[in-house]
Amino acid sequence: MLKLLVVSDLHHAGPAEQARRGHEARAVRGAGLKLATNAFRRFVWLRDPLAHNHRLGRIVAENPAPDLVVANGDFTVDSAFVGVSDDAAMESSVSALGELRAAYGDRVHATIGDHDLGKQSLFGGVGGPRLASWARCRDGLGIRPTWRMELGRHVLIGVASTVVALPVFWPELLAEERAGWEALRAVQMAEIRAAFASLRPGQRVVLFVHDPSALPFLWHDDQVRSRLGQVEHTVIGHLHTRAVLRTARMLAGMPRVGFLGNTVRRYTAALREARCWRDFKVKLCPSPTGVELLKDGGYLRIGLDPHGDAPACVEDVRLPW
Repeated sequence: MLKLLVVSDLHHAGPAEQARRGHEARAVRGAGLKLATNAFRRFVWLRDPLAHNHRLGRIVAENPAPDLVVANGDFTVDSAFVGVSDDAAMESSVSALGELRAAYGDRVHATIGDHDLGKQSLFGGVGGPRLASWARCRDGLGIRPTWRMELGRHVLIGVASTVVALPVFWPELLAEERAGWEALRAVQMAEIRAAFASLRPGQRVVLFVHDPSALPFLWHDDQVRSRLGQVEHTVIGHLHTRAVLRTARMLAGMPRVGFLGNTVRRYTAALREARCWRDFKVKLCPSPTGVELLKDGGYLRIGLDPHGDAPACVEDVRLPW
């Protein structure tokens, strides 16, 4: 069996991002909303998002010799909310990927996460995707927006989720960059169609997509949907905790809510289409931390039989606090 290690949502904080403590609260206006932001961070999500770099080292120590490593997006804390176009966020991402590449060399393959490109703050509405972040992910971090790898009868495919789900992020884009993003999306969707069209009968796919908001857009593409029977697993990140995945499945199909701000609009738009997730056979790779409330972080190990008919074996590994 080939051994695959999958990590996601490392949210590494380099020295310059470490110096930005309280970045989320500073993006929020109004005392009441600031209080709610601090309470959510302290008791539910992560009390200190800058204090968990050591968890990647623990994962590396527990997995000394995988055959392949997939890092499924979000390498930076994104403390300026504009992705790696921000020098501090770029420094964090270089450090996180550098630690993986120092341990595993060219066995590391990565996908682009939403925070790597830039994402509006949860409560403050600051920031968003930047084309400069896309260029830095590709040219500076060496992450291919779409990649495909054959391992015997298994085919691994990785895609950049934000560009696939671009309509969801449209209000967050700079007006002068929208045409550029549309052009990038056209190129990436052509690459994804080609990757699925090239599948041979009997091949099985393990698909890596950071943000599941992209899955409905893939489902609506005829070329991708015609091959979903060959998708054995789709590994997502983004949600950080299994509890959010369970909640998302329960809320699948809910109406889109457009009057409570951009974050609620984006989340409910994704949940509106989430019934298609079952066709992708979704598996969540949690963040190494999970969330403060549950302390349920971890990562995935996947076993692949490259020559036989055995299905892929996915192991959800807990990483205790």
